[in-house]
Order: sequence, then C-alpha cells, then structure tokens
Amino acid sequence: MAPKLSASSSRAWDGLNPPLSNWVLEAVSNLGFTRMTPVQASTIPLFMSHKDVVVEAVTGSGKTLSFLIPIVEKLLRLDEPVKKHHVGAIVVSPTRELASQIYNVLLSLLAFHGRSASAITSLSESEDNHRGYPSSALKVIPQLLLGGSTTPAEDLSSFLKKSPNVLIATPGRLLELLSSPHVHCSQASFEMLVFDEADRLLDLGFKEDIQKILGRLPKQRRTGLFSASVSEALDQIIRVGLRNPVKVAVKVRSASGVEEKRTPASLQMTYLVTPPTHKLPAVNNILKSLEPRPQKTILYFATCASVDYFQHIIPLLLGDEFTVIPLHGKHPSNVRQKNFTRFVNSITPSVLLTTDVAARGLDIPSVDLVIQVDPPSDPKVFIHRCGRAGRAGRRGLSVILLHPGREEDYVPFLDVRKTPVTLYEQPDFAVSDKDALKSTEVARKKVLSDRAYHDKSQRAFVSWVRSYSKHQASSIFRVVDLDWEALGHAWGLLKLPKMPELRNFKGDKSLGVAIDWGNYAYQDKQREKNRQETLQDGAELAIQSIKKRPASESIPWSENLEKRKEREQRRDRKKARRERDRWEKMTEDEKRTARETEAMVEKIRKEAELERARAKASQNTGVMKVKTSSEALTKPKIRDNQRD
Repeated sequence: MAPKLSASSSRAWDGLNPPLSNWVLEAVSNLGFTRMTPVQASTIPLFMSHKDVVVEAVTGSGKTLSFLIPIVEKLLRLDEPVKKHHVGAIVVSPTRELASQIYNVLLSLLAFHGRSASAITSLSESEDNHRGYPSSALKVIPQLLLGGSTTPAEDLSSFLKKSPNVLIATPGRLLELLSSPHVHCSQASFEMLVFDEADRLLDLGFKEDIQKILGRLPKQRRTGLFSASVSEALDQIIRVGLRNPVKVAVKVRSASGVEEKRTPASLQMTYLVTPPTHKLPAVNNILKSLEPRPQKTILYFATCASVDYFQHIIPLLLGDEFTVIPLHGKHPSNVRQKNFTRFVNSITPSVLLTTDVAARGLDIPSVDLVIQVDPPSDPKVFIHRCGRAGRAGRRGLSVILLHPGREEDYVPFLDVRKTPVTLYEQPDFAVSDKDALKSTEVARKKVLSDRAYHDKSQRAFVSWVRSYSKHQASSIFRVVDLDWEALGHAWGLLKLPKMPELRNFKGDKSLGVAIDWGNYAYQDKQREKNRQETLQDGAELAIQSIKKRPASESIPWSENLEKRKEREQRRDRKKARRERDRWEKMTEDEKRTARETEAMVEKIRKEAELERARAKASQNTGVMKVKTSSEALTKPKIRDNQRD
C-alpha cells in the first residue's frame, strides 16, 4: 500500500526516504516547488525503492516530477554508467505536445546536474572530457522522439551520435527506434519504463504498439503507469507489464469534506445553458466580463475543421484585445509545435482554439479559463479539458456551453461521474438577441468576402454534426433534437450543407440568405479560374446531354425518388454493419462499460423528463414549484431582456 499522508504532513523534499540528492533538492527549490504535492510524496519513495506503481491523480497534481526524479536518481546511483547505445529508461507519451513538455521538464531538472548538463550541451565526447568530465562519469542524456518532426533515420543517427540513456517518445516512433539492431535494451542496462496518460494511449489505438514495445524490453524492470483516471482497459497492461504493482490514488474532496472530486480544489467548474446563436456571444462576454482579464484561455471545439473555420471568425468578435491561436491534430508537426510554443510563451491575453489534442497532460502555465464550446464526445475527456486550468494550486474557471432541453441532462450525468458542475453566474453577464444577430452578421460578412471561407464553414459544420452523432451519451446528445436553422445562423452559414441528417428537414435550407452563387468567387485567382472552367465544362456537358437524349429516355421523377430511397437504405445497412463490427471488436469489459454508461444516461434522462413533467403540471395548477437548474437559467435571461 502507498504511504498515507496526514493532513499536517509538511511534505518536505528533504524528508524523503530514501533521501534525494543535494542537486535535486537545489533544482526543485530553484524551480519554485517549495514542497511536494501529495502524489509526489506518495509515489517518489515507492518508485525509487524498486516498486512498480499505478498512479491515479487529478490533472495538474505534479505527476511528471513523480517519475522524472526517480528516473534520474536511479540512473545516477548505478555502480557503472549505462553502456554506449544502451537505454536505461523510457517514458512513453500519447501526444507530441506532452512528450515535448516532459522532455523540457527533464532538461530543466538536469540543468542543475553539472555532468548531465555538460553532456547535453556538448557536441562530442571529447568536448565533454575537455570540460573536466570523463566519459565514465555517471550522467543522464535524454533524447526526444516524435513522429512527424524528424525521420526515423535522423532519430537513429542522433541516437548513435549522442548515445542517450533516457528516451521520451510517442509510441510509433519509439517502436521504430527499438527495432534497430543498434539500439539495446538489455537486462543489465534497462531500469525504468513509464507510461504517462496511460489510458489515453489505449484510447488513441496504441494498444498493439504498446504490446510490441513491452515485448522488446526486459521483464526485470521498474514500470510506472500514470494517469488522471485509471480505466478497466488498463488492467491488460498492468497484467502484462507490471509485477505486483502498488496503486497510488490521490483524491480531492469537496469543501464539505464528504464528496469526492476528480479535479483540483482550486478549479471552479460551471455550465451555461444557451441557444446555439448565443454561444459565440457568450464566449465573448465571458472573456470581457471577468476581472481580472484572463491571460490565457482555451476554447475547445469538437473537430479540427471547426478550429480551421472559427480561427477566422472569433478574432473578429473578440477584437484586438486577445490573440487567437489555432491548434489541432491535423496541423503539420512544425505548425503544431510553433503554435503551441507561441501560446505558452504569450505575454498578452491569448485564446487557444483547439480540440482534444490539447486536453490531456499538457502543463500550460497560467491558464485562467477553459470554455468548452462543444461538449466532448467521450465523457472521460471532460475533466481533462477542465484540468488545463486550476493547476498546481492556481485558481481556474471552466465553463461548458449546453443547448436548452435534453442537453441539460448532461449536468446530472456529470454529477454521477463525480465531476459536479454548478451554474455559471456573474452579476454583469448577459447575452441578448441583439448580440446574437451581430455575431451572425460578422461571421457572414467574413464568409462572403471569399468563397474559400464558405467551403471551410460547410466542411466544419458537417464534421461537427458527425461528431455530435457519435457522442457516447447518445440519449442526451441527439441529432434529431438539433435546431438546424438556429445552428446555421450561429455558424454564419450561407446555406445548410447537403447531408443525410437533413433529408427530412422541412425548413429553409437557404437560411434566408440570397446569394448569386455563379458570381460568388474565390479570392485566390487560380482557384477561381479553376471554378469558372468547371462551371463552363459542366454547362457544355449538360447542353450536349440534353441534345443527345431522346424524349423516351427521360427518367420519371418517381423512379428518381425510388433510387434515392434505395441509396438511403444501403447507407442505413452499412451503418448498422459498421456498428455491429465495432461491437464485435470490443472486449467484454468495454461492452459492459458501454452498457452501463447507456443505462446510466437513460436513467438520468427519464428522471429529468419526469421532473420537467412535474414542473409543468405544477405550473398549470398554480402550485408553487421547486426551481430546477434549467429554470434558474431562464430567470436571469428574462431579467436581461427586461434590461435591454
């Protein structure tokens, strides 16, 4: 069992057993860590004393130093240095950004160890020797391995030249390097393996790579699994990769001391129910009404295409007060790193538009506010998104935006999952219909300026609808409940796109916007030239087809309708087949989890419907009713309208 810490424990760095090296104590002091966090105080002694560990702790609790300090202490206390081209420790991360962050934290730590700092900055072993450190001196030399930033050949060349003994990597690139006969992970040299954000590694489909990595490493080693949430799926890795592990679970209790929370106590998690057309104005008003003004804000969207589109719209709504920076998983590696670094190092108020690629593990300094414009498809990601704010004791605020109606059931759903949210309430906060209309006008003006923005808006909207339809809490987030016209106006669309979900839509697909589509041009001259040529070719083909087709060959409308129905039936059959195949590939644990989640959602939905029915009946009979969370939201809105 992990050691229990009393509430009065000082968690002093120099009170550990076994004790830390003097240079480590100097490093943590200079880096501003006055005392250990609970997860560090529990984990570091175990990991340093040859124990396998499974660590579950809330996001922002200091897990990174919990495994980096034991790694460097272990390698620097060996009887002999790790041999050339042999690996002593490996840290595996699910994303490039998190791997880069771990690598930079390790460099900051090693800057206080003279031999390691010299070896990292020196260009050759002879230069290192010239500085007074013999080649036989114990030192830690890390290498960062990221897919997409360099080629496997370049990584191998760097490995052979520098002979690092610690690898920090994403799974795919690590496996490619370990496959080389020049890279050795022998029983005599290899000491420690760490999986950071281990459950995310499985969620992203790295299970097969992880099994291959484990197969290339010696069984006699120390292994650590670190995550904000340990799922049942991790049992497979625990059984294969760990030997009698000690589980460390650091929980946070609410102010009452009774309710267990899965997020830092310094983080305030709230929700706001708002119509689609009020979402972007709400983001604008939240940012500008908070005092002090948020320096770093993260806006989460459902898809990469949404980020690509809204990066052109949101700066127009926020004005010059905020710098808007996009980041998503489909950006080239160099663009991702550049934008991430730009946001981290920003000294002016900045807003990061991103997807779940920035939801896990990243320690971005001074994030004050997180707004989830789109709820995550996977409910587990919710706490990780929120946890980008309120890290290491810093105060933070998160707001999730929900549509009125069934989406409000997400609030009790989160409560059941021990991530309770409260109503967002600010004295000066209000969103009016006038604000919503202005937001739509601003977006449409931008889209009308270049047909390329229209293409982006259509792709983004289609990708958002598809993401919405795949939400795990499918009885709460239902496509059939969406207000299509309101969504179209909210997104600044010029028309609703053609998509299967709209085949039964009877409203105005043009959204009341009159466009001369023939003269609606691209700003890019070559792209516009190609469009004009396509239009001309299409017109000529249509004329030739009409001239050549006999009257007897004209296809009746009823036959066209029949073919359309056949296509829809084929699509439905394919969808059912894909769902059946997905279900068959799931493990029994995953099936059970899916059934339990759906049952829980259905129970919450029924309870909410019953509550709404009671409230309606109470109103009709004139009986005083109990104010629900949704009613608490409507009342401020009425006052705001009266104020306007």
